[in-house]
Amino acid sequence: MMMIVAACALTAIGSGGGPVTTLDGPILAALDGPIVLPGSDTRVSSLPTVTAHGMGDSCFNGGMKDITRQIGATLGSYAVCVPTGNRLTDTTNSFFMTMDKNVDVFAEKIRKDPKLAGGFNCVGFSQGNSLCRGYIHKYNDPPVRNFLSVHGTVSGVAGFPQCDPAGPLGPVCDTLARLCGDLAYTPLTQSLLFQADYFRDPYRVNTSAYKKHSQLAQWNNEGEAPNATYKANFVSVARFIMIRALQDTMVYPSDGEHWGHFADGSLKEVLPMRETRWYKEDLFGLQTVDKAGKILFNTTEGNHLQFTRDQLIGWIQQFV
Repeated sequence: MMMIVAACALTAIGSGGGPVTTLDGPILAALDGPIVLPGSDTRVSSLPTVTAHGMGDSCFNGGMKDITRQIGATLGSYAVCVPTGNRLTDTTNSFFMTMDKNVDVFAEKIRKDPKLAGGFNCVGFSQGNSLCRGYIHKYNDPPVRNFLSVHGTVSGVAGFPQCDPAGPLGPVCDTLARLCGDLAYTPLTQSLLFQADYFRDPYRVNTSAYKKHSQLAQWNNEGEAPNATYKANFVSVARFIMIRALQDTMVYPSDGEHWGHFADGSLKEVLPMRETRWYKEDLFGLQTVDKAGKILFNTTEGNHLQFTRDQLIGWIQQFV
């Protein structure tokens, strides 16, 4: 039982990206050429920035250090990658510490940094966006002003990496996703692995097990006891910039990177953001921020975490 749960969470549910995956590699492998810090003429903001890394990566890796420095130089302000562990545990915590606990540690370290006391931008990469989103819902003090999500797991995932339930191997992928769904929503499973905590099985979202035990369900206010603070904190953010990888084979559905998801009871029908239940009923404030013009969308043509240095700088300069 335990081995099946681990296999589902690490190989099927896991889509956060980072050095341990065969697709992504170190985060800067996706960037064109070496990091070149722009001059002072590109400095457009004095607000500091927090970056959050993906599954299997670390704030102590050279790639995350460089990309954080690039963002800070572009804005002309303080930028820091906030780890949830030390040099030895920051990577393992992206697997074996729960999503909620990672957010709690993330928040604790942010609150201890005096340079972030007046608020900050949060820039997440893949699974790191679950940290940004969770911090906003649960804390947001000091507040996030702009949230830039690059290929994020914000809506959860519902399938194996590189195994699209709606694709050519649909029957196989569908069966595997259903098997993991049978195991996902118990107190034990939700306490074992970060990736299990943002697994959203469209066949089980209306079950009492999902509503009671899923950490993602609580953030979505799909649970048994909706949290008004989660919604109030979410709508207080000034801007959400959502970047989707159009050929993403790691996050299913990739529409989730733009707040969409599979329709309830289906691994084939995908709902865009405005057709989801969480949007229509404004469960956590998504409709409110959309109608206020706070959500901006952009795309990349390639696969998961494949973007150029110029694209990153462009998102920072244009949106943040």
